[in-house]
Amino acid sequence: MSLQVRQRLGVADVMTLLNAVLGVVAMVVAVTVGPVAAAQLILLAAVADGLDGIIARSQGGTAVGPLLDSIADIVSFGTAPALFLWAATEAVIADAVPASLPMSEGLAVLAASAVPAVVVVFSLIRTALYTVHVGEDEDRPGIQNTLAASILVAAYLAGLTAPAVLLPAAVVLSVLMVAPVPYPKLRARDALVMGVVQVGAIFLPAAFGRVFPRALLLAALAYMTLAPRYYWAE
Repeated sequence: MSLQVRQRLGVADVMTLLNAVLGVVAMVVAVTVGPVAAAQLILLAAVADGLDGIIARSQGGTAVGPLLDSIADIVSFGTAPALFLWAATEAVIADAVPASLPMSEGLAVLAASAVPAVVVVFSLIRTALYTVHVGEDEDRPGIQNTLAASILVAAYLAGLTAPAVLLPAAVVLSVLMVAPVPYPKLRARDALVMGVVQVGAIFLPAAFGRVFPRALLLAALAYMTLAPRYYWAE
C-alpha cells in the first residue's frame, strides 16, 4: 500500500510543514545564536500556522491536516518555546547555583531545564486532549499553545527579558493551556490585523521603541483575558 503523499497532502498541509520547519530552525537558533532570533522564528511559525488555517478554509483541507497541524504545533509552540526559554534564562540560573555545591553543573542544568520541561509537558497534554476530545467547530478549552508561545516571545522582544518575569509567566501560561475556559477562534479580520503586527514584531522588533512586539503582547494578553467573555467568533 502506497502512502500516496502527493494525493493526500494539500497546500494547507505544506504550510503546516513550513510551520514545523520554522520551529526546528528556532530550536537550533536558540542554542546557537540566541533567544532573540529564536523568538522571531517562533512568531514566524505562528504566522504560518495562521495561514494554513486560512488556506484550508478557502481551498479545503485534507483528512490528515488536523493531525499534522497538531504535531507541528508541538514542535513550534511546545518544544521551540521551551528551548527559547532555556536560552533566555540558562546563564542567569547557572550563575545563581553556588559552585561549592556537589555536582553544581548538573544542578544548574536541571534547574535551567525545569520550566522548559513544564512548557513541553503541558503543550503535549493540551494538544493531545484537544485533538481527541474537541470538535473542529467547538470553542477551544484552554489557551492555544500558539497563543502561549506568542505571549512569551513577544514579552521577550518587548524588553521583558528577566528570568524572574519569564519563568513564572511560562508556568502560568502552561497551566492556562489546560484551563477549563472556552476560547473562540479569531475572526478572519482580526487574525489578519494580528498577523500584520506579528510581521512587524518579527522584522522590526526594536523599531519605534519596540512598538510592534509591545502591541502584539498587549493584543495577545487582551485576547487571553477578555475573549472567553467578550469575544464572539464569526
